[in-house]
Amino acid sequence: MKISNETKVGVLTITALTLLILGFNFLKGRDILTKRKKIYASFNDLGSLAKSNEVKINGYVIGSVYALEVKDKNMSGIVATINLTEDINIPRDSKALISSPLVGSSYILIEKGTDSVYLQPGDTLKTRVDIGILDDVKAQLTPTLTKVRTTLDSLNTIFGSINGLINSDAKTNLQQTLANLNRASSELNGLLNNQTGPLAATLNNAKSITEGLKGNTENITATITNAKKASEKLASLEIQPTIDSLNAMISQLKMVANKVASKDGTIGALLNDKTLYNKLNDAILSAEILIDDLRLHPKRYVNLSIFGKKDKTGPITSPAKKDTAVSGGN
Repeated sequence: MKISNETKVGVLTITALTLLILGFNFLKGRDILTKRKKIYASFNDLGSLAKSNEVKINGYVIGSVYALEVKDKNMSGIVATINLTEDINIPRDSKALISSPLVGSSYILIEKGTDSVYLQPGDTLKTRVDIGILDDVKAQLTPTLTKVRTTLDSLNTIFGSINGLINSDAKTNLQQTLANLNRASSELNGLLNNQTGPLAATLNNAKSITEGLKGNTENITATITNAKKASEKLASLEIQPTIDSLNAMISQLKMVANKVASKDGTIGALLNDKTLYNKLNDAILSAEILIDDLRLHPKRYVNLSIFGKKDKTGPITSPAKKDTAVSGGN
């Protein structure tokens, strides 16, 4: 019997569809050719849990999420059908929770209980809410993010006000200020230049001075030694006898000064009594008059024929003027 082309096309289509369905279910973690044990878990919120996500106990994969269905029209719960791929015993008091790691997909985590009675196919696991890391971080960050948003809004308002206050003149002044700062920084760099800067020159001079001092260390030491010797000699001198001698000398000078000031002594009488002064002055004046008279009238005192006639003029009573020339009388 000859098979028509339409029949061949139909058989190939059915085969392809069958393989496609089997491959799709295989990729989704379903094995429609093997009968699996199914249990259920009811959650109020699935989060990011989806079909074909893993089901684990102690980190080991024991199955996958086969289906997700709402419990009723009021969305009082969502029932997850768990397809167990491992034949293990799950205690009846075990609890299921949805775990949402930072990296990777969410999965159902079954916390094993201690009951000796195990779940049977068709039983429903007890569930609890797991506050994951992301939920905890979100709960802590939400108030902070709110404050950050408020702060950003305030900053936007402030910057808007600043932009309104800064006119073109203020912007120009600000640019000039920045330019001055740039120049100041350049000059400071020049000042701090380790090759040509004034600071480098000053440090080099200081270095030269210290090197000079270092080279003259012996001379400085000798000078200090000499000063030390001189101070030791001064310290060793007996100054007290000298001071005592000076005190005795001062006492004697005071006694002499007292005698000079006293009228009882000779010097005191000469200094304080005017009678002696007047007598001496009169004697000197008389001597001067006598000498002038002798000079002017020599014939009065020496009667010789060689001087001519005797001078009969009277004696002088006061000294003659020394700046006039006097001729001899008759």
